[in-house]
Amino acid sequence: MEQIVIKEKKGTNYVLLEVSGVLNSYTYLDFQTMVFSIVKETNLVIDMEKISNLSSSGLGVLLAAYDDAEEAGNKIYIMHPSPIAQKAIQSTGFADCFPVIYSLTEVL
Repeated sequence: MEQIVIKEKKGTNYVLLEVSGVLNSYTYLDFQTMVFSIVKETNLVIDMEKISNLSSSGLGVLLAAYDDAEEAGNKIYIMHPSPIAQKAIQSTGFADCFPVIYSLTEVL
């Protein structure tokens, strides 16, 4: 069975979610719950270095959360996107909405 692992770490002005595995229609619900609650409170950094699959369901969560984050005055950052994650995000045409960072010091 496809699996996703999400580890949460808190910083001073952000929450980091280290996501690994498959983010698709079978695994996105836990991710969605965490993302939506975080973006209303603070900036969100999603480490996607270990994502092996990112489907339209996972992308849908990101796009919906983007609106919630904007409304709350927060941002969503993508850190270390795997080639698969980067290609999936770029294919949406919304890549400019999600700043790609390579260090937590880049979080504003």
